[in-house]
Formats: sequence, C-alpha cells, structure tokens
Amino acid sequence: MKTFSAKPAEITKKWIVIDATGLVVGRLATLVANRLRGKHLPIYTPHVDCGDHVIIVNAAKVVLTGRKRDNKVYYNHTGFIGGIKERTAKSILEGRFPERVVEKAVERMIPRGPLGRVQFGNLRVYPGPEHPHEAQQPEPLDVGVMNRKNKRAA
Repeated sequence: MKTFSAKPAEITKKWIVIDATGLVVGRLATLVANRLRGKHLPIYTPHVDCGDHVIIVNAAKVVLTGRKRDNKVYYNHTGFIGGIKERTAKSILEGRFPERVVEKAVERMIPRGPLGRVQFGNLRVYPGPEHPHEAQQPEPLDVGVMNRKNKRAA
C-alpha cells in the first residue's frame, strides 16, 4: 500500500468562524492551530498547506485561567542593548489591540518556517463581533460545546 500525499491542487479550503466569547485562550489556540495546519483532515500532509481559513471574532472577550491574566508576561526586544520590554496579558487585553493575545498563542503553536508563515496567514482575528468575510460564507464552529473545559465565565 502506498502512502497518500496530497497535492496543492487537490486541496479544498473551507472558511470557519469562531466566536471566542468566554473561551479559554490556550484551548482555543490549539484547536485553531490544528485547523490551520489541516491536522483535522484525513488527507493531512505535513509539507502542504491543507488547512482551513479561520476567522475569530470577539477576541477581546477571551478568558485566561488561574492568575495568568495578571502574571503572564509577553517579552519583546527592541534590538538595542538592554532593550527588552515586557507587558502583562492584562495590559494587552485592556489595550488598543486585545486580539494580539490570541494571535500570539496561535502563532507559537504553528511551526516556524515558510509553510508556517503561509498557514498563519490564513488566520484572521477581530476584537469585536464584525468581520468583513461574509462573501466567503464561513461556517460557524462552536468550540464551547466540544469540551466543557473550553468555556469559562469571565
């Protein structure tokens, strides 16, 4: 029996919309990363972009469990000596771009490299309930009912 390997021409990509209200960030990110990579499909091929396009709305209403909202720290470096900056998850969620918490969580679950960058490009995250992708007719995916631990009260 020969091993099946999907070709890029054989792939049909779907559009999925996820409402992130009350969802736990890490659990949402793992599910989205698997969808972006295509690991939920029986034709998954590691070297081909066979994942779906994922739209996440209400990203500002995600939940961090435990004390992560206050204690989780995101670091970045300016490139200059001693230029390390840090921000807590709380300051990001209450700031101007709260969707970056979800984007970073998903980005760090996708492999680094050319294919990973293409797969990450299939993710769109919006802080509010509106998105401009109605023409693609995205299918809603209810992550909260998949597992009772996926959804928490804020």
